[in-house]
Amino acid sequence: MEQQPMQETHNIWERNRMLIKGFMVGFLILIMLIPMALLDNLVNERRMRQQQVTEEISSKWASSQTIVGPVVVLPYILRNDSGKVLAKRNLYLLPEQLNIKSKVVPEVRHRSLYDVTLYRSDITFTGIIDPAAVQKLSIPQTDILWSEAHMVVGLDDARGLEDDVRLNWNNAAYVLEAGMSDNNVVKDGLSAGIVVDSQQKTNFNISLKIKGSQFLYFTPTGKTTTASVTSSWKNPAFDGQYLPSQPASITQDGFSANWKVLQVSRAYPQAWVDANTFDIKRSAFGVKLLQPTDSYAKTERTVKYALLIIALTFTIFFFVEIFQKKQIHPLQYILVGIALCVFYTLLLSISEYIGFNGAYAIASIATVALIGLYVLGIFKKLQIAAGFATALGALYTYIFVLIQLQDYALLFGSVGLFVILAIIMYFSRKIDWYGIVKHQ
Repeated sequence: MEQQPMQETHNIWERNRMLIKGFMVGFLILIMLIPMALLDNLVNERRMRQQQVTEEISSKWASSQTIVGPVVVLPYILRNDSGKVLAKRNLYLLPEQLNIKSKVVPEVRHRSLYDVTLYRSDITFTGIIDPAAVQKLSIPQTDILWSEAHMVVGLDDARGLEDDVRLNWNNAAYVLEAGMSDNNVVKDGLSAGIVVDSQQKTNFNISLKIKGSQFLYFTPTGKTTTASVTSSWKNPAFDGQYLPSQPASITQDGFSANWKVLQVSRAYPQAWVDANTFDIKRSAFGVKLLQPTDSYAKTERTVKYALLIIALTFTIFFFVEIFQKKQIHPLQYILVGIALCVFYTLLLSISEYIGFNGAYAIASIATVALIGLYVLGIFKKLQIAAGFATALGALYTYIFVLIQLQDYALLFGSVGLFVILAIIMYFSRKIDWYGIVKHQ
């Protein structure tokens, strides 16, 4: 009598054993999310280490540079309605025409496992200052101190200056020096005292040699601003508020890019008083010098597909178990899952030395070989092991192609998943799930 309930329990277990095994495999897949999260943290840690090395080298060279200006600062006398002097304030005058030419010479410095992109640049600003723009401010001409004007140029990191910054103002030579006149436009940079002719336009020319790291930006302070940047660097990224006005030329010899920005497309006028505040720096545009390979970004994207690889591998394992009528212990599933996780540590560590593509090939071949030999040891059939290894190799190839196709990743991924689902449905169509227990 006591054995009858036990026998019924045993029969229920046997009738639903494959269903329970399926739930167990699903649970093991979820368990694998734990090492996947740790791997994601490891990738972020290595990326942060790369950023630290970049910052360390940049701190000894010069940081990224954004050049603000040039801007003419004109002091004026603020009076009340009765004509009494209240204070001395500033008004700001921007060039009517500004032309920027820059030649960027890149350098790559190595430290530990990392490459950091640095540069030197010869930059020339030419333009025209038109005092007529000041008339729109309704300030009496006699209250403007034209002889106390300053030409100011903002620079993010003055350590990057490699020579005197020379200003040619109406055929008179000046040198811009560190230290700013009191203004609310340019906080850090260089300035020089000039005399502005209130009756006519003035031509100017500024030449400077600077060094920096990673990117170089300019601000469109001219009513019409044109900029031309050339370099031998082959991997530029054009960034900021404005893209080149024409498609940039990028060849094996480097790149050439040109911008044209009009006043109407920016958020500040040609002249204003310091009672108003405008953030000129927000309108900056320029170029970033990218490293040709970013293994961490690709590795991070690969890790995001880890759950797909593990789920499909366990699914293949599960179907092989059914077709071969051989039970596989949960520990064997776990060992295969760990091998799949180790693939990502191999990929991350090797890619720091030889790049992503080579590391992916080595790590995937090693993982496929390891799991293939393990399957051979379990089933004792070379055909089964070869088929399993081929399927796993196809999965890794699919993920690799998916990583390379950034713009078409969603389309390729959706079609790939549809094909994989179709294959699974095809091979499982004749399985008698209720008869599996009887046969086993």
